[in-house]
Amino acid sequence: MTSRGAGTAFSRRNYRLSTESEKPKLTGIVNSKLLNDYLHRIFPSADGIQPATAYRKPLTFQNLQEHLDKLLAEDSGAEDSRDQVLEGRLGPSTVVLDHTSGFEGLLLVDDDLLGVIGHSNFGSIRATTCVYKGKWIYEVLISSQGLMQIGWCTLNCRFNQEEGVGDTPDSYAYDGNRVRKWNVTTTNYGKSWAAGDIVSCLIDLDEGTIAFCLNGVSLGTAFDNITRGAGMAYFPAISLSFKESVAFNFGSRPLRYPVEGYRPLQDPPSVDLVKAHKLLGYLKNVIHIGIDVLEGKLVEKDTSTWQLQGEPTVLITLTHIFNHFAPLMCKVYLVDDVLMHFLLSILERGGAVEAHPLIQQLLDLMWLLMEDYEVHECLKQLLMSLLRAYRFSPIIPDLGLQIHYLRLTIAVLKHEKSRKYLLNNVLFDVLRSVVFFYIKSPLRVEEAGLQELIPTTWWPNRFTKEGKENKEVKEESAEERLRRRAYDRGCQRLKKRIEVVEELQVQILKLLLNNKDRGGGEASRYIFLNKFRRFLQENASNRGNLTVLCPPEYMVCFLHRLISTLRCYWDGHKAKAPAALSSEEAYVPPQLFYNGKVDYFDLQRLGGLLSHLKKTLKDDLALKANILIDPAELQAVTMDDLDEDEESATSTAQRPVAALAIGGALARPSWLSSPTLGRANRFLSTAAVSLMNPRRPLGTLEKMKARTLSVEQRTEDDIEGSHGNEGLLLGRPPEEPEQSITENSLLEILDGIVMMYNLSVHQQLGKMVGVSDDVNEYALALKDTEEKISRCPKRRRDIYEELVKSQKVFSEKLNHLSRRLAWINVTIYSKEKMQDIYWLLRVCIRTIEHGDRTGSLFAFMPEFYLSVAMNSYSALKNYFSPVHSMEELPGYEETLTRLAAILAKHFADSRIVGTDIRDSLMQALASYVCYPHSLRAVERIPEEQRISMMRNLLAPYEQRPWAQTNWILVRLWRGCGFGYRYTRLPHLLKTKPEDANLPSLQKPCPSTLLQQHMADLLRSDCDMAPSFLNSVLNQLNWAFSEFVGMIQEIQQAAERLERNFVDSRQLKVCATCFDLSVSLLRVLEMTVTLAPEIFLDWSRPSSELLLRRLAQLLNQVLNRVTAERNLFDRVVNLRLPGLESVDHYPILVAVTGILVRLLMDTDFQGAKRATAVLLADPCFQLRSIQYLLGHAEPSALAAMPPSADKRHFSLHTYTDYISLEELAKVERMLNHLSEESKQAAASTLPTSEEDLCPICYAHPISAIFRPCSHKSCKACINQHLMNNKDCFFCKATITVANARGLRRKEGMNETAEERI
Repeated sequence: MTSRGAGTAFSRRNYRLSTESEKPKLTGIVNSKLLNDYLHRIFPSADGIQPATAYRKPLTFQNLQEHLDKLLAEDSGAEDSRDQVLEGRLGPSTVVLDHTSGFEGLLLVDDDLLGVIGHSNFGSIRATTCVYKGKWIYEVLISSQGLMQIGWCTLNCRFNQEEGVGDTPDSYAYDGNRVRKWNVTTTNYGKSWAAGDIVSCLIDLDEGTIAFCLNGVSLGTAFDNITRGAGMAYFPAISLSFKESVAFNFGSRPLRYPVEGYRPLQDPPSVDLVKAHKLLGYLKNVIHIGIDVLEGKLVEKDTSTWQLQGEPTVLITLTHIFNHFAPLMCKVYLVDDVLMHFLLSILERGGAVEAHPLIQQLLDLMWLLMEDYEVHECLKQLLMSLLRAYRFSPIIPDLGLQIHYLRLTIAVLKHEKSRKYLLNNVLFDVLRSVVFFYIKSPLRVEEAGLQELIPTTWWPNRFTKEGKENKEVKEESAEERLRRRAYDRGCQRLKKRIEVVEELQVQILKLLLNNKDRGGGEASRYIFLNKFRRFLQENASNRGNLTVLCPPEYMVCFLHRLISTLRCYWDGHKAKAPAALSSEEAYVPPQLFYNGKVDYFDLQRLGGLLSHLKKTLKDDLALKANILIDPAELQAVTMDDLDEDEESATSTAQRPVAALAIGGALARPSWLSSPTLGRANRFLSTAAVSLMNPRRPLGTLEKMKARTLSVEQRTEDDIEGSHGNEGLLLGRPPEEPEQSITENSLLEILDGIVMMYNLSVHQQLGKMVGVSDDVNEYALALKDTEEKISRCPKRRRDIYEELVKSQKVFSEKLNHLSRRLAWINVTIYSKEKMQDIYWLLRVCIRTIEHGDRTGSLFAFMPEFYLSVAMNSYSALKNYFSPVHSMEELPGYEETLTRLAAILAKHFADSRIVGTDIRDSLMQALASYVCYPHSLRAVERIPEEQRISMMRNLLAPYEQRPWAQTNWILVRLWRGCGFGYRYTRLPHLLKTKPEDANLPSLQKPCPSTLLQQHMADLLRSDCDMAPSFLNSVLNQLNWAFSEFVGMIQEIQQAAERLERNFVDSRQLKVCATCFDLSVSLLRVLEMTVTLAPEIFLDWSRPSSELLLRRLAQLLNQVLNRVTAERNLFDRVVNLRLPGLESVDHYPILVAVTGILVRLLMDTDFQGAKRATAVLLADPCFQLRSIQYLLGHAEPSALAAMPPSADKRHFSLHTYTDYISLEELAKVERMLNHLSEESKQAAASTLPTSEEDLCPICYAHPISAIFRPCSHKSCKACINQHLMNNKDCFFCKATITVANARGLRRKEGMNETAEERI
């Protein structure tokens, strides 16, 4: 078949448009008189006046073509002559961005040369056409709301990476990000723009003015008296920073907001436009006018019920119309201006989409009477126009525009053949179809009509000035109650309107997931599945490439609509198959993770790389799942991985850094530029010529992704299974029940939903909480200002007026934010959305539980299932409150308990090898034990699991991330230790916390049950206690030593005369080491309290050594912190930002707690041993104990100047945190140590230096090494031999340490010889 060329007729489908002269009559054609009347009614003359029947030329199908050509040519001559007038404009008639020479910096430009993305600091680009006379306009569709300057420039303007449009003479720009206008200098102008807005740029070269409009609303004249005259012509131009993006409309599509008197830079296709409107009128006539063959007359028909019904006369008439109409419908402008508006007019009568079958009939006609390539192009352009119109429509109170475009989208997708074509070729390949499921948030609430919907604003006063939650809230006044109720009613009105849009979006997805439309090929659901998987792959494999990633705000809306649709189909299947599971019991069976039927790309598995798991677990796969791994496949996988690594290394070395950064964006559609049109495949750069090389072909980019091709080629049988083939469920392990779950295709969609949440939804949920935080900030500021106004003296009128101004500003901002927050709460944080996330959490929990039962095959599960389980719980707890509480959800406590069991079991699971996911599990468990409700859930898990969890927590700290483990133990103890009942440190109470919801700022909630498990384990396992406590002591020694070293450096920097700055990172590390030291001391206090015999029962191995090491470290800490005018004091008094947590109280009460437990709260024998060891340590100083109670040394007091007003630390000043009973114990401990130290000093015999240990010079020699015969005290050699078997002095390997001068003492049985 020949193709249509310019002015060349071509043969179309053979519908016998001309009849042979020898055949005067066609079968089924009405009589000539009726046919003549019919054709004249369908094709009236241009003036609309119908001549009398006797005077008009008879029309038949033989001369209809000639008549139609004459009608269409009537206005063409005038239009052609008008189109030739181009005065005031220079350049090509088709206006695009100048990608050859008119740009600066790095840019990505779409294939249509109308969309652009910034890829450097501040890239600039201009159009190919300029204007020098007249009034002109173009539109810019804002895709991201960041830093951009849009306007006009001349050819002489020179831009760089720092200066763009508006920064040079003869260039003028509007910047809606900073709300300013630019022409070398800058001033305030206009309004702030947001993604989804349209900026109109107007230039009047007759008057010399430039103006801008935002969504059709004039922002006023921006510039006047612009330079004009000979050689001055202005190009449309833009400068934009990295990742910012826009799409231009110079006139290739109808302007959304035309301005009277201004012409678009690109003229509309006027001739074709006239023809298209005429042909559309003829088509409408066919629909309106029917033929009553029996009566022999023409009748008016109801267009809503029109059907073709095989009438030959009507069919041939339509064929003549479509012979001219079809080629026109391949043009963007005509589809947008003519076809889309006609189809929208059909739906304007209201009612359900099903009540308008005319659109289905028209689509049938298009597929019948148009060439396939014409229908394809027409449908593609129609969906593009709908998507663009939906995305860039302003928000109005009833959301009428969005509803209008979604209804037409549904009507088009209801047509089966059109839907399958669009799914196969357009929706995920050319269009950003996810945009259809997005409801944008209005940045300017007054333009969105939220003032009418929510006339009364309200905000909660939940926080005090210190940032703490105000539990003693005053009773709500009558006025506040009325305001809150009015605000709630407004929110409900808004919710109902948004629910209409959401329901339409769900209807679209229901059409795409239809699996019953098998006529003419594969059902829609299976096409969708393959495209959806490709969509997930792009977003999972390009995490660092923002031009390819779907924006997270779109992902959130898409996720919720997909969950609603999935659950509808899932429960529909349950109704037909009662044996299947309901959506409330949904989970993903474990065989999907290892049978290879679902592609997980290169996402990490719990057990590592898939290729590694296939090698190491191939026997388990064969035994449990009856899946055999072909050795050749293993070899192929290994070689394929090697090839990928080599290719990656080669390409990295050969390609420039900037080109590498855009990688996949060159081959796939860009989300950030044009909202509809395809691939951003032009990479523009003025930095290096090499960057102008053509992009790599698509095949090269996806060379290694054979799995992707196999997924796209899957059939329904491959997914659902048939004739003994289990499809996606191949390889069911014996632990998995044989019960039917649901349709296999729905399982894959469920798996994709979990992956979507992990990719970007969780981060977006956390991001949007910022609006609620802003409301709280402004509410506090307003409350503070009102209090100041009430206290302001009447004589200070100036201060009063300033405070009133501030009050007005805060009130206006709160009114704006409270309305915007209402929108966000409805679209993101509503109760229904919370239930979706809760359902997803339960799905992940069930999936993990089923996977765990498979034993070693659990390693095949992707890591993101555990991540989503933890993150979704965090979102429910932190992001949805206080609007909705998680406690209101059904099965809340059971879900918490099951999640607690997962965290308790898997944080130390040997099947999980990834360090990141292990750290995440540990952090999640640490957060879990900080809150009473979740801690109680941990206590509700089976006892065996609780004991196993505590055993894992008590494993030695070496060679594993121990800080989080220690934090968990501390939280289990907090509230029980000495002076350890505080939420925030005493000296920080007057400062506001960054986030009052942080786990570390929660009230103490100790667990006596888990403490008891810990005590039982330490008592019963003789090996566990020494190894655990030695690791704790080692880490304490390291952490405190690091802390002391850092504060020495900080003090030295502070004492220098020259101005200097301490690195904030160093301060943060210093504070972290201090916090670690305190937490390690608290764990030691916990151990001493729960199981003191580990230190004091010297019949246990290593008890004496542990006690001596503990005493040594405690004395070191006390000496460093309590010395008068010492280093610690000076650094604390500097009050440096970042060192807020460093203070005397936390570390001294922790040490005091340990000493009190050892000396006061134990039996006589234990206290005696602890006292002896403490006093025997050469570092012990009684003044350190006196310092705790504020008893300064007499020598220090004498040395102080008389005028010094120095406050000494004393536990007596913290009576809100330390009980009287605890203070009394400290007093008794001081008295006890004073007496014992005096007695020890009196009874100590002088020892010659030769008998002292040559290592510590504190104890007499009591051990001889064999075979080298060197000597030391027993404490030194025992401590040394724990880590090293070489002699201190000669490095010989010690085989025997003979005890020298041993005696039976204090009931301790000691041998004369210790062997290694």
